[in-house]
Amino acid sequence: MSASGTGIGHVVVIGAGIAGLAAAHRLLGRGTRVTVVEASDRVGGKLLPGEIAGVRVDLGAESMLARRPEALDLAREVGLADSLRPPATATASIWTRGALRPMPKGHVMGVPGTAAALAGVLSDEGLARIERDAELPRTEVGDDVAVGEYVAARLGREVVDRLVEPLLGGVYAGDAYRISLRSAVPQLFQAARTHDSLTEAVREIQAKAAASGQTGPVFMGIEGGVGRLPLAVARSVAARGGEILTGTPVTELRRTAPTGWQVVAGERVLHADAVVVAVPAPAAAALLGTESPAAAAELRTVEYASMALVTLAYRRTGLSLPEGSGFLVPPVDGRTIKASTFASRKWDWIADEDPDVLVLRTSVGRYGETEILDREDAHLVDVSRHDLREATGLDAEPLQTRVTRWDDGLPQYPVGHHARVARIRDEVAKLPGLAVCGAQYDGVGIPACIASAYAAVDQLGGDARGVQELTANPVQSLHGGAGE
Repeated sequence: MSASGTGIGHVVVIGAGIAGLAAAHRLLGRGTRVTVVEASDRVGGKLLPGEIAGVRVDLGAESMLARRPEALDLAREVGLADSLRPPATATASIWTRGALRPMPKGHVMGVPGTAAALAGVLSDEGLARIERDAELPRTEVGDDVAVGEYVAARLGREVVDRLVEPLLGGVYAGDAYRISLRSAVPQLFQAARTHDSLTEAVREIQAKAAASGQTGPVFMGIEGGVGRLPLAVARSVAARGGEILTGTPVTELRRTAPTGWQVVAGERVLHADAVVVAVPAPAAAALLGTESPAAAAELRTVEYASMALVTLAYRRTGLSLPEGSGFLVPPVDGRTIKASTFASRKWDWIADEDPDVLVLRTSVGRYGETEILDREDAHLVDVSRHDLREATGLDAEPLQTRVTRWDDGLPQYPVGHHARVARIRDEVAKLPGLAVCGAQYDGVGIPACIASAYAAVDQLGGDARGVQELTANPVQSLHGGAGE
């Protein structure tokens, strides 16, 4: 055994997404020997740097929530402090009822504090329905409830369909009428338990946020792309003596007497004092099936949504776009794309790399939508260009296009998700030297994934505070967040 801060000599981390890499980085900082094994031929998971028309871009998550510290702190620790960049513009739109409309202010994940906050997005009938909230009897939320179900009961379906749904869909590519209020919007869940009126609860949340004095950007990017973060963490892990094995799938995980672990990874057999499993739920279930069948059974119930990102580069000359960083699209409007980001406008560094190139992204695919994602790349480009033309008038021929598919990319957080995670962790905790982390537990955003990694490391070191302190926070989508 080691005299390190964890008291563990050798840890094998399975998975080299941002969660696995963060766990390895934290372990090495405590003097522990670490081996990271990754089935694919690269590190980074849902964080993927790339290029189009000679300009560096992200082909996965593109920004990090800046209102919690884990991602920004890790970026600074691995030498990216000077590359952190806020968005050049924070204004966005929503494409609904046939027009691009300014994204309303004064809401919490689409839930307004007053009806006036959604004027222009909702119909007069929808606004009037919000006003009834103050007159309705309290709606009990119990142990958990679907976001859409609760908000529709208080404020009407139009709020959900026109605003909550596209905002939550941007995070989870999911269905607001299935997504857990407790796990996805915890501040609203807590407020709903103590307030009769939902709009009153939102106003209290907003007042507390204003009183906290928290300023600065909500999101942050990295010059050259957020995809640089896992690469920098991997370099730091290697520089500290950690070993990273890519193209090395783990085929067996077994306990060895009295407290150790054996990991069969490719052609190697690794012996470890502890193991961190930092892979998506299906892979984690397969690994834990022998030693923790109950945890594996729970992990097999985790559902995922698939999506595709379409990146388009245009010659800028003669082109104009609406103001802002892009727009969201409510499913109720029947469009194919669910969002578009004007990447060259959102990130100054993209515009600076080649002022003559204009880069946009669209996303396609929500939970349960499989037919559209079965189409060829060329079809996804065509439908993206059609919707962009309808929304913005952009009708130019792109210089280059790229389609990046994220099959089963985003775990779903249905009602009762928190209880499922608790059951998984209870079962894992029965096995000394085993911990789990990743996007399927406490949040799909980059900071949440890193926080889950740190909690896993703390658990190995006998410090349960890491898990206890993990509370669901506002998370971002594959547009701005990441999975494992």
